Amino acid sequence: MLDIAEELHRWVEQGRDFAVATVVTVTGSAPRPPGAALAVDTDGTAIGSVSGGCVESTVYELCRQALQDGETVLERFGYSDEDAFAAGLTCGGTIDVLVAPVRAGDAVRTAVEAALGAAASGETAAFARIVSGPAELVGRALLVRTDGSYDGGLGAHPELDRTVAAEAGAFLDTGRTGTLEIGEQGSRCGAPLTVLVESSVPPPRLIVFGAIDFASALVRIGKFLGYHVTVCDARPVFTTPARFPDADEIVVQWPHEYLERTEVGARTVLCVLTHDAKFDIPLLRLALRLPVAYIGAMGSHRTHLDRMERLREVGVTERELARLRSPIGLDLGARTPEETALSIGAEIVANRRGGSGGSLTGAHTPIHHDVTPPSEAGRVGSGV
Repeated sequence: MLDIAEELHRWVEQGRDFAVATVVTVTGSAPRPPGAALAVDTDGTAIGSVSGGCVESTVYELCRQALQDGETVLERFGYSDEDAFAAGLTCGGTIDVLVAPVRAGDAVRTAVEAALGAAASGETAAFARIVSGPAELVGRALLVRTDGSYDGGLGAHPELDRTVAAEAGAFLDTGRTGTLEIGEQGSRCGAPLTVLVESSVPPPRLIVFGAIDFASALVRIGKFLGYHVTVCDARPVFTTPARFPDADEIVVQWPHEYLERTEVGARTVLCVLTHDAKFDIPLLRLALRLPVAYIGAMGSHRTHLDRMERLREVGVTERELARLRSPIGLDLGARTPEETALSIGAEIVANRRGGSGGSLTGAHTPIHHDVTPPSEAGRVGSGV
């Protein structure tokens, strides 16, 4: 649900009633991950998606029904060749979808409004909802913040709220959305409950060093992939908003000095396009010792070999050098800035999702990889 938080938050501010269908679990190959949502208001307006089209019409009608009867339901959709006209996933996977009304006067609306407000404003928070268990508990929700505080309530046992809040905090550490199984009394005892935890975290960072034409194309790719994009270069004549209108932030500073003071974490991507040793070496010497997700540097194979020797000379270890993606990007035969940016973006996605970067044609590996994002516990900033 939080993936469409901005639109839903506007609906809340307008006082609209609506129903939300949220993907709870995915088995096998499926188009959308847990947390993906489709919402429908009382006028029939729809936003979002749970399947990329396969079962959208059926889920839409379930939302309309939920608005009428006020009932929360959990539905399963999978591939079926027994009935050619049955709603199912053509890709062969299975998804469980929670359909819940959010209407004025409903007990859960307050928690939903708080969750949507937090997500829409960029606040880090987790939204936990009971998706299966005793009928009187299904749909109850809890909003959990980074300091451990929470709003809402899940059941009659206070320990349940405390336990789920603690578990949701662990989900927030990794920015993960998924389910947990827990007893009705907050332990492994009692009636079993399934709780969906959706994490709302700020977008990951992409820092592009080097204000060159290739950087402009990479900024556009980074924004398309959902990153908060910063461009940094020491040359003010090139580092301007006019040249990088899609960037979230433009910084005129020596790259290594900026990296020393800015906050990075396990979801941060660093792309070094400066292609100049006086910038590259001090920058990479620092970058390769930071707990970031990806570090790539542009240059030819000859430039790469020279860069590696220079880094060794300033004390960078072989283990640290092994983290460097250089020459940056996947082998697409790219030539233009746009093609090169696509190559770099593809490698970033493959690194983030655990993909091989190879062709899917003839491959016998899963299309979707179940990779848990690294923890941001090692987040660092200036002076750390």
